[in-house]
Amino acid sequence: MSPKETSRTTDGGRSRFTEALTPGRIGMMALAAITLVFIFQNTREVKIRLLIPEVTMPLYLALLATALLGAACGFYVAARRQK
Repeated sequence: MSPKETSRTTDGGRSRFTEALTPGRIGMMALAAITLVFIFQNTREVKIRLLIPEVTMPLYLALLATALLGAACGFYVAARRQK
């Protein structure tokens, strides 16, 4: 059988899509959704001190920036471990 003739399923009829949805990935997607809901529910203005200056901004922007920085650090550490 040539590679073009093989079906798109592997191992007992499981598709690539169902193999990609592992319990860990589903949990991370749920956690990301809950985090985004929490961030965008907090819309009031807050004062944040960044070393010296004091900045007034919506809380959701501060939370979103913190989440993005945390995700970037996590991706960096994971990439370093794979090397």
